[in-house]
Amino acid sequence: MSLFSMFGALEIGLIFSLVALGVFISFRLLRFPDLTVDGSFPLGGAVGALCISSGMDPFLATALAALAGAGAGVITAILNVHLKIMDLLASILMMIALYSINLRIMGKPNIPLIMEPTVFTILEPSWLIDYIARPVILIIVVLLAKLALDAYFSTRQGLAIRATGSNPRMARAQGVNTGAMIILGMAISNGLVGLAGALFAQSQGGADISMGIGTIVIGLAAVIVGESILPSRKLFFVTLAVVLGAIVYRFFIALALNSDFIGLQAQDLNLVTALLVTFALVIPLIKQRMSRRKRV
Repeated sequence: MSLFSMFGALEIGLIFSLVALGVFISFRLLRFPDLTVDGSFPLGGAVGALCISSGMDPFLATALAALAGAGAGVITAILNVHLKIMDLLASILMMIALYSINLRIMGKPNIPLIMEPTVFTILEPSWLIDYIARPVILIIVVLLAKLALDAYFSTRQGLAIRATGSNPRMARAQGVNTGAMIILGMAISNGLVGLAGALFAQSQGGADISMGIGTIVIGLAAVIVGESILPSRKLFFVTLAVVLGAIVYRFFIALALNSDFIGLQAQDLNLVTALLVTFALVIPLIKQRMSRRKRV
């Protein structure tokens, strides 16, 4: 694998680590099976690309994209909390609706950004090659997001969100408004996904209506791989594991697709993902069996 491919895999892995952090909040902290991310990811890309192509400041456009993603998460949570629609079904309904909404926002299947200024073109120094500068910028963004989440989920409100997902009955007994916590947690989750979508569109030179297909699978794969690499119960190490899982996942994908002796092509991406997730899920079982044999 070439140096260019390595930095490219690192760049995409860092972007999807934001998705993985969002999926971690919904699936692990809230215990909410959220498929909205397949729609909120391209929503962030669509809003960001439309605003930038209309002449808006890229940083403001990226912030609006994150807010749009958060709004999608809020609607999903409202469908579940107030309208009593099953969590999985509520997220599926929102994911389907977002496909049409994203088309409405863009007005066409894709919006190119090749000739437009982005957060990367503004921030990257002139003395550094672009394919190296972008991962460096993304490392800072992901690190700030990770530390902000660690700090927030250690606050009283953050602990209330965690308690809501862990034991909602106990949380309600302690006076926690679990409905509000679900809405807030889903907003944070999909806000991160919307942010990732906007950065992905700017990184890849445009937004496309199909860019969200399989986002939830990638996010779950990153979470599962990360938990296998760095198992821990401490939030700091858990979020670190999620970020590392996204990066390792992308490197495995890039390595598999760039290895000529394996013979894989771009259309085999989903197959590689399925095999990688299956392997990550089987690792704990293998460890348990090995530990039992040692005891015997």
